[in-house]
Amino acid sequence: MDQALTIADLKDRARRRVPKMFFEYADSGAWTEGTYRANEDDFHKVKLRQRVLVDMTNRSLESEMIGEKVSMPVALAPTGFTGMQHADGEMLAAQAAEEFGVPFTLSTMSICSIEDVRSVTSKPFWFQLYVMQDKEFVHNLIDRAKAAGCSALVLTLDLQILGQRHKDLRNGLSAPPRFTPKHLWQMATRPFWCLDMLGTKRRTFGNIVGHAKGVKDLSSLSSWTSEQFDPQLSWKDIEWIRDRWGGKLILKGILDEEDARMSLDSGADAIIVSNHGGRQLDGAASSISMLPRIVDAVGDRMEVHLDGGIRSGQDVLKALCYGAKGTHIGRPFLYGLGAGGKAGVRRALEIIRKELDVTMALCGERDVKNLSRKNLHTDL
Repeated sequence: MDQALTIADLKDRARRRVPKMFFEYADSGAWTEGTYRANEDDFHKVKLRQRVLVDMTNRSLESEMIGEKVSMPVALAPTGFTGMQHADGEMLAAQAAEEFGVPFTLSTMSICSIEDVRSVTSKPFWFQLYVMQDKEFVHNLIDRAKAAGCSALVLTLDLQILGQRHKDLRNGLSAPPRFTPKHLWQMATRPFWCLDMLGTKRRTFGNIVGHAKGVKDLSSLSSWTSEQFDPQLSWKDIEWIRDRWGGKLILKGILDEEDARMSLDSGADAIIVSNHGGRQLDGAASSISMLPRIVDAVGDRMEVHLDGGIRSGQDVLKALCYGAKGTHIGRPFLYGLGAGGKAGVRRALEIIRKELDVTMALCGERDVKNLSRKNLHTDL
C-alpha cells in the first residue's frame, strides 16, 4: 500500500481487484454522470493562496465534528454495498477509521450489520438512516443504532425516489451477486476477491435480512427494497425521528439555501451539503459550488459539512476554507478498501492527511481550524 501515492492510485488497484459490477457501483453516477463529474471538476476551479516566509512548525489538523474530537475534519461517508468491495468491508473500514481517529458512518444498506460493526469496534460510530415505508422497521433500526452506542444519526434526505444508474442496471447489480455467466466471469477474473468472500458469511444486506418483515432471502429482499423508500418523506418526519433517536442528528442531502434555512428549525445538529455523489439528480450543482452559498445562509447558526467530489487533502482544505466544519469521503475510502482491505482504507486516510497538512503549510497556516476564504484567491 505504501506505493499508492494518490487516491487515483488506489482507484486503479481497486479496479483490478474488485469485480466490475461492484467497482462500477462505487465509480458511477446517475444518467449522464454530469453531476458526478462536476463534483470533482469544480474543486479544480478553486485556487489556493500561496504564502511564504511564515512559521510552518507545530502544525495541527485536530478539530471537532458535532462536538467529537477528530484527528482531522474528515469522516467516512455512508456507502451501500461496502462489504462487496472487500469481504467484511464495513467492519474493516470502521476499524481503520477508529484507529485513525475519524468518524465512520454505517449505511442502512450495508452488507455488515450494525451489530457486526459494533462487535469489532470499541468507540462509537455513526449510523445513516434511510426512511422506509415500513415504519416499524425504521423504529427498530433507530433502536438498534442506539443499543449499539452510535453517537450520531445521519438522516439521508435525497433518496425518496431512486435515481437511475445505468451502469448498475447493465451490470445486473445484486447482493449477493447473481450467478449468470457474465457475473461468474467477472468473479473468476478476480480470484483474490473471491477467496476473501469465501471466508465470510456476510454477503447480503445485514441490516435488513432477518429484521424486515417477510425478508428472508434474496428474492424477497429485492422486491422489498424496490418498494420501501418513502416518497412521502417530509420535514415533519424529522421531529419523530429526532425524538425517537434522542441524540446528535445530522441531515444529509442539502443542496439549496432554502432547504438549509428550513433545516435550522428541525433541531438537527449539522447538515451535509451533498448531491448523493452525483447518483440522484443528474444535472444538479456540484457540492463544492453550493457550499459557500449555504455557509453564508446558515453557517453562523448551524454546523455545515460537505460530501461529494473529494479526492485529495487539497479538496478537504478547499471545503474547510469555504466554511465547512467537516468533510465526508465515500469513494476514496472505497477505492482503498477494494485495493487492500483495512490497510487500503488506512492508506487512503494517510494520503488525504499528508496532502491536507502540506497544503495547509504552503498556504501559510499551522492550525486547520484557522482556514478561511482568506486562503483562497477567488470564489466559484
